[in-house]
Amino acid sequence: MLFNSLEFAVFLPIVFLLYWFVFNSNLKWQNLFIVCVSYIFYGWWNWRFLLLIGFTSVCSFVAGKLIVRFRTDNFESRSTMRFSPSWYVSAINILINVLLLAGFKYYNFFVDSFVEAFRLFGKEFDIHTMKVILPVGISFYTFQALSYSIDVYRRKLQPATNLISFLAYVSFFPQLVAGPIERATNLLPQFYRKRTFDSNKAVDGMRQILWGLFKKMVVADTCAIYANQVFDGVGYQSGSALLLGALFFAFQIYGDFSGYSDIAIGTARLFGFSLMRNFNYPYFSRDIAEFWRRWHISLSTWFRDYVYIPMGGSRSNLLFNIRNTLTVFVVSGFWHGANWTFLAWGSYHGLLFLPLLLLKKNRRFTDVVAVDRFFPSGKEIFQMLSTFFLVLLGWIFFRSKNINAAVHYLNAMFTGSLFEIPDLFYLSTKCMLFILFMLTVEWVQRFELHGLVLQKIKSRIWRWSIYLFLLMAIFLFGGGEETFIYFQF
Repeated sequence: MLFNSLEFAVFLPIVFLLYWFVFNSNLKWQNLFIVCVSYIFYGWWNWRFLLLIGFTSVCSFVAGKLIVRFRTDNFESRSTMRFSPSWYVSAINILINVLLLAGFKYYNFFVDSFVEAFRLFGKEFDIHTMKVILPVGISFYTFQALSYSIDVYRRKLQPATNLISFLAYVSFFPQLVAGPIERATNLLPQFYRKRTFDSNKAVDGMRQILWGLFKKMVVADTCAIYANQVFDGVGYQSGSALLLGALFFAFQIYGDFSGYSDIAIGTARLFGFSLMRNFNYPYFSRDIAEFWRRWHISLSTWFRDYVYIPMGGSRSNLLFNIRNTLTVFVVSGFWHGANWTFLAWGSYHGLLFLPLLLLKKNRRFTDVVAVDRFFPSGKEIFQMLSTFFLVLLGWIFFRSKNINAAVHYLNAMFTGSLFEIPDLFYLSTKCMLFILFMLTVEWVQRFELHGLVLQKIKSRIWRWSIYLFLLMAIFLFGGGEETFIYFQF
């Protein structure tokens, strides 16, 4: 079920009313209701996917119980935790989940790569690939389930005692298929506490949903029209048109994914839940390190906590630190899909990050707000534009069908025609106005959690004028029920 569909427009108010007016008196029934509606929401695509998410949930729930049961000493040291019975339980659960993810998402990729590699040496293998439908959001809920068992093993969390609460945690429908990837330490305890309706939170949730729908249906879906036109006809485009196409894709993926996150966080707030922030105005970043602190925050921090730090993080010597950093970027790229383009995209960002790491400048921009002055300095403007351009080049690999197509795109873009005014420029004026409007709002609101935090506007008439303007824009210019890009991951 898509957030931008008619079905969800009917589904959400019905679930909201039943949740607060029928099941509000009993926490267990409320959690059971969340499980039921979440499974309906997820099963809307294909009911068979429910077997997989149910299996993942039960495995992680049982693993949490066994980890505690097999602890040899409640005060065992870190050194004795490794290779203890509880360590093996945790490792087995991780292996099961990773194998499921790899089987559905990467099996064909590995088989094709294996066959192609040996073909270079004149060897032929007849290994058949499988026609497997990739379950929607499998990467997201698998990582969410994994974080639970790892945190239980690390003693950061007590194991769940109630299966219904745990099923609700893994399958919570607002963030089930495209995040944010929640940590059990944040979201799971919220299912243990009685939730009371808060009108202020609900109203703010509706504002964030509205802003997310605008970014998805107006900005992203409009950009997609022109981005697809350019990427599908690279051989017929001038260098400037190719640059413009990459620009449109950059804002398509941002509006699409951050729009989804806004809708998910706002929807969760309607039901009394607080989800972690997933985007913090990343295109205002002044270097690549800051960009990754602001883009897909739930994923980048997941890899930091469960891959980078366990490998030694920055505590190792410089060579190991470089290895750890590049590993995280490569794995992060591969997480996005079974294609060499994603590995290239992740590696590219890793190489961009290395100079900052070597010069010890990777943490120079750690403030919450990108620029605290309304008018940035010339240096800050240059930093933001150059960082955005580097990110934009990376998106070409992300969007292309294969490495050769990405290289061809870049070669065709960096020609003398790069400085011509493309015909697409005049045809896409409306799209560029939408982008400019979104950027203006987010620059003004960069101190806030989302674009429609309007407490400073005291006039109710002005606030409602803004809401009506956005609703009209969605109605008049919004695309159809276009799927979200990150559903494929």
